[in-house]
Amino acid sequence: MLTIPKVSVVVPAYNVSGYIQETLISLQLQTFPNFEVLVVDDGSSDDTAAIVEKFCQRDSRFQLLQKSNGGLSSARNYGIRHARGKYIALLDGDDVYHKDKLATHVARLDRDADVGVVYSASQTIRDDGRPTLISLSGKPVHSNPMLALLCKNFVGHGSNGVFRRCLVDEVGEFDEDLRSWEDVDFWLRIAATQKWGFYREKRILCYYRVRASGLSFNLVQMRISGEQVIQSAYRRSPELIKPMLPTAYAYMYRYLARLCLQGGDIETARDFIDHALICDKSIFYRDMRSLLTLLSVRLSPLAKLAIARSLTPAKSVQVKNPL
Repeated sequence: MLTIPKVSVVVPAYNVSGYIQETLISLQLQTFPNFEVLVVDDGSSDDTAAIVEKFCQRDSRFQLLQKSNGGLSSARNYGIRHARGKYIALLDGDDVYHKDKLATHVARLDRDADVGVVYSASQTIRDDGRPTLISLSGKPVHSNPMLALLCKNFVGHGSNGVFRRCLVDEVGEFDEDLRSWEDVDFWLRIAATQKWGFYREKRILCYYRVRASGLSFNLVQMRISGEQVIQSAYRRSPELIKPMLPTAYAYMYRYLARLCLQGGDIETARDFIDHALICDKSIFYRDMRSLLTLLSVRLSPLAKLAIARSLTPAKSVQVKNPL
């Protein structure tokens, strides 16, 4: 008799042959066993598929799906369409779960019928898997999840959320037209229903890898995507969102400034900080990380270097999702 898995873990994978084994081992070590793993090879040109195949041969819970390259959202959607579980867990092909990740979140979803999305605190790890001193608490900055998400993606990154499969039927799939901010857009659509809650587990149950890469992100495209996501949220809930728009844009510009610092582009960072100050300067005395970003732009080169290093574990990182 075929057992129906309770959780479907969707793992988008693109040229992650150096990391995918560690990712899948973290799933094999889960204390909650009733899951399936759908690894979506998004047109990789390296040995990613061959490594995954070995796991599939040894463990029937693992399945390899292959498609032409379409990007992160496309791979996630492809996996979700093949999912059989009541709950969907997302895990990028270079990140790692704590052994209690699924057990903890499944217990919460089973217990609280009004909770739609669960996530945890997380810690960043370096390219080689060593932990950094940087952790993400996941604590929202506002009691209303929709308003909180407009300021910061409190879920943190794309490997942290576990949610009810029915939410995709209610709000739609990940937007494949967005080249970034797609996670925030998805969570915002769930929050806009005002039906489902978000629950934060304070324990660190996920490890998010930062990969050295130089300035590998397109800041122009990230700004365009961020503006699209904010405007879409506004159109869905104009009365609620309108008073929050200046603050939302201030946080977006502050985030882009921080990415510029990580890539060493101080001049562009200064421009983004100026935009943030015009939109809502209060974020810089209400939020410590925003203040650090501001100081790193305004102070001397030596201070900039020191503070920039405190914002990221490496001189530059590959940006996978806005935080």
